[in-house]
Amino acid sequence: MKKIIALFTAVLLLGTMCFAADPAEGFWVSYDEKTNQATAGWQIWEQGGKLNGKILSVADLPQDVIADGGKGKHYDNFMNNVDVGTLRTVGTTWIWDLSKDAAGKWSGGYIIDPGDGKRYKCRITYHGADGKKYKVDTLEMRGEVGPFGRSQFWKKASEAEAGGLR
Repeated sequence: MKKIIALFTAVLLLGTMCFAADPAEGFWVSYDEKTNQATAGWQIWEQGGKLNGKILSVADLPQDVIADGGKGKHYDNFMNNVDVGTLRTVGTTWIWDLSKDAAGKWSGGYIIDPGDGKRYKCRITYHGADGKKYKVDTLEMRGEVGPFGRSQFWKKASEAEAGGLR
């Protein structure tokens, strides 16, 4: 009987670990790298083997602001070629189509900056809090054009924090 219980427990634990969310998934707050001020709250999730992300709230802007900096910009692999400048910043999926490289590492997808409508190749890397370089769980979001790129470091947040910027 003890062997059956131990086997059942092992199968249950293994099954739970197989279906655990990737550490990049969840709620995050992005920060301006110059001022260190919060800019947006994000939700990152996996769907159909691809990682996606949408803005839940923005700091210092109306929550119904339109991404009019992208007016006239269209991308064939983004929302059926819609004009980016007609979309609301909050509630739109701006990160899409990233493929998993390893736990917490994703690449091959895209991000659009709703401020100017530009599309970038995107890589996301999760860095767990280590008490040294990363004081809290951090998501490195890197946008790239060819060999050039820029990283932002987002901090783990609760759903209320990510959705509550104003």
